[in-house]
Amino acid sequence: MVGSGLAFAFMGAFVKLAGDIPTFQKVFFRNSVSMIVALVMIRKIGFKNIPLFGHKGNRGMLILRSIMGVSGVGLNFWAINHLFLTDSTMLNKISPFFVTIFAWLFLREKMSKLQIPATIIVFLGALLIIKPEFSMDVLPALAGFGGAAAAGAAYTIIRFLKGKEEPATIIFFFSLFSVVSTFPIMMIQGFVPPTAAQWFYLIMIGVSASFGQFGVTTAYKYAPAAEVSIYNYTSVIFATLIGYFILDKEIPDIWTIIGSVIIVGVAVLIFIYNHKRAKRNTLKEERR
Repeated sequence: MVGSGLAFAFMGAFVKLAGDIPTFQKVFFRNSVSMIVALVMIRKIGFKNIPLFGHKGNRGMLILRSIMGVSGVGLNFWAINHLFLTDSTMLNKISPFFVTIFAWLFLREKMSKLQIPATIIVFLGALLIIKPEFSMDVLPALAGFGGAAAAGAAYTIIRFLKGKEEPATIIFFFSLFSVVSTFPIMMIQGFVPPTAAQWFYLIMIGVSASFGQFGVTTAYKYAPAAEVSIYNYTSVIFATLIGYFILDKEIPDIWTIIGSVIIVGVAVLIFIYNHKRAKRNTLKEERR
């Protein structure tokens, strides 16, 4: 999970380093690489065992997940282009709290007594990062917030599809949908021929994103979410270091620091709560 956090932090850095390349061109390259990685994964498992396009009854949800996913990536990339890397990364990290809300609304999952005030506090922390004002300057921060909401919706649908579709199928379907849907937008925006350096950065956006996704998948495969999820927030630390040492000495302002401390603090509190609850449940099962 720590390796995943590092990979996603570098993905954000490569998005910024790619410079004046249009956002959807960056999204196209990011998901083109992910699609190739997903195909390799499926090939290893066997094409006969995994339907590339999912089961017929799940395709509506797969399409909706893909729409939310593309929206989330597009908004996140646009925010990265216009904000400090720490700010955009921190806003993206509130997506789990959107999952809590959407799972409660649409999947009828219960919210604990801790999750309700925690979610409210997290959004107050996000406001400190967004710094609402009546000007166009707030749009990148709002885009980052919207990207987190879209990502939260996508993760909620993935939770709904758990046990119904293979992870490789979900990743491939999303990647293929992203490539097909962003290609015409990329061409309408106007394809910008990359320089040699920009070609490298565009490819590395996809490579680092794939490593990040692989890290998350592996972490959840070998350890309970309650034990490892908190380490995903290490990407904020990595993003801060990368922003300072690689991206022209980016230093977040005091409000971003306070907001980040609040969000990470709440995440740590929920992590401890879930860890203790998981232990209690394990003890109860052992007694039975």
